[in-house]
Amino acid sequence: MELAREIEGLHPQMVEWRRDLHAHPELGFQEERTSEFVASKLEEWGIEVHRGLAGTGVVGVLRAGESPRTVGIRADMDALPIEERGASRAHASRHRGRMHACGHDGHTTMLLAAAQCLATAKRFDGTVHFIFQPAEEGAGGGLQMVREGLFDRFPCDTVWALHNIPGIAAGRIAVAPGPMMAARDNFDIRIQGRGSHAAMPHQGVDPIVVGAQLVTALQTLASRSVDPLETLVLSITQFQAGDTYNVIPDTARIAGTCRFFSQSLKESLPDRIRKIVDGVCAAFGATATLEYVTGYPATVNSEPHAELAAEVAEHWVGADRVYRNPRPAMGSEDFSYMLLERPGAYIWIGNGDGAGLHHPEYDFNDDVLGVGAGYWVRLVERLLAAKS
Repeated sequence: MELAREIEGLHPQMVEWRRDLHAHPELGFQEERTSEFVASKLEEWGIEVHRGLAGTGVVGVLRAGESPRTVGIRADMDALPIEERGASRAHASRHRGRMHACGHDGHTTMLLAAAQCLATAKRFDGTVHFIFQPAEEGAGGGLQMVREGLFDRFPCDTVWALHNIPGIAAGRIAVAPGPMMAARDNFDIRIQGRGSHAAMPHQGVDPIVVGAQLVTALQTLASRSVDPLETLVLSITQFQAGDTYNVIPDTARIAGTCRFFSQSLKESLPDRIRKIVDGVCAAFGATATLEYVTGYPATVNSEPHAELAAEVAEHWVGADRVYRNPRPAMGSEDFSYMLLERPGAYIWIGNGDGAGLHHPEYDFNDDVLGVGAGYWVRLVERLLAAKS
């Protein structure tokens, strides 16, 4: 009950912080104001602050007692290049073309509030590293922090993160062992045909027709080439060719993304795609180049740490408000790079009904700020329990 009162007392302040961050969104590796906001708050509470990891990253270090045990808790800080459609909100983005459409403003706020609670009460024995990460939205800030020595400079026995999820009842927590988020790779195919007059297609090699065949053929990877018990989503998201009505162009470009959980798929997909591209193009007399870009790995919870996260969540919000077997999501998350280095778990907190993630009308639900902040405090106090 003591923690519940502390969190309740912090709620108006959390709302103020969250809405301030929402009004001032910054894109990946540009989070200068957000970074300064975070660092100044941590310093205010006597937490040791380290800046500059991955450019705009911030790590706060808080010690209590004498235990060598350590834990890392991560929040992402960046916004998205989306024009907000919530202009009627007083805290709407003040920057055209940028908004917090994924709730990172809420994630940052929850970890800040947890840091304040932990720094004030110090009901733990060990070291907490508060990891405020830049550039989660596609730029790989998590990988950059790891490459720059995050866990060498700030040793963590375990590492943890959370994300809000619209469509799950507000304040409910979901966690499971194994995959929570998919791996993500991208591909870019450039088709070389031979241009001609649109009225004389037989005189050329139409790259648009080739591209259309490729769009269809690539779908057979999921429907006919991959074990149906495995998960693969392959989506073509770009198709570009030509610039006038009566000319068949020389070239076309198609691009897309693959989402999956299996490491064997990750290793085999580039070759499988290349064989389809080469075969289809050869059938029509065209050629093509394939650029396959490896992206975020799958976000996978270790079984014991997922179980511990569920137990902490049940203690905080009640067993009836914890989903222990949610279906994995096909979105991706660069916290995966940290979980490849250290064991831990990634949970979801329900954001309630409303616009989905990455939607221009999305807004973080301030009613769940205390749920996340309290979960972090409970988790640290469980992992770094003071000796009685």
